[in-house]
Amino acid sequence: MHKYVINELQNYVYLHMGKIITIAHQKGGVGKSTLALNLAICFQDQLTVALVDTDLQGSIADLKEDLPELSIIQEDNFETIRDLPHQLIIIDTPPYLSNRLPELFLISDYVLIPTKAGFFDVMAIRSTVALVREAQTRHQELKAGIVLNMIKHRSGVTAEVQELLKTFEVPLLATVIHDRVSFTRSPITGGVLNGEDSKAKEEITALAEEVVNSISV
Repeated sequence: MHKYVINELQNYVYLHMGKIITIAHQKGGVGKSTLALNLAICFQDQLTVALVDTDLQGSIADLKEDLPELSIIQEDNFETIRDLPHQLIIIDTPPYLSNRLPELFLISDYVLIPTKAGFFDVMAIRSTVALVREAQTRHQELKAGIVLNMIKHRSGVTAEVQELLKTFEVPLLATVIHDRVSFTRSPITGGVLNGEDSKAKEEITALAEEVVNSISV
């Protein structure tokens, strides 16, 4: 385990072998790929992790040579993804995959929905939340969470946005991921855990812990 990954993860991680975490949002620009990459790096020291890029145009898949220790796979066949021999599979989804998200959610154990803190940003996740809720009627073990991502310092979350988030039937996670240069640069620095930004490390490990706790319930 990486020394910056909180020790509490050790209590859960071996209980959740072969799990699939999908990061999804039906619009772009919300930091899905960055979260997927950093979560995968967070777990790679204690589990066999596959980071799956379902965008056949490539984005995360382009990082294979730069991150040789991380298993990065480009694949849009969901049956193939489900059968990967890894203990943890983290799936990054492009915006145009929207019509296939219900199918993807049915093979997932957890769906993480990132959103910015603006009113219209939060409104935009409603359709993704609806797809999660629909999938949960067929896949009752499916868990999900909303994470505030790319949050500007000092901007905060308005009371109006907080009230709107409470109306969704998907929990809002306590962890907030801020808009940090270290996250933006993480694809070329090998992830925030390998950098010097202690705040970024705290945020990504806190998010990892929340996701693991959610799956373990």
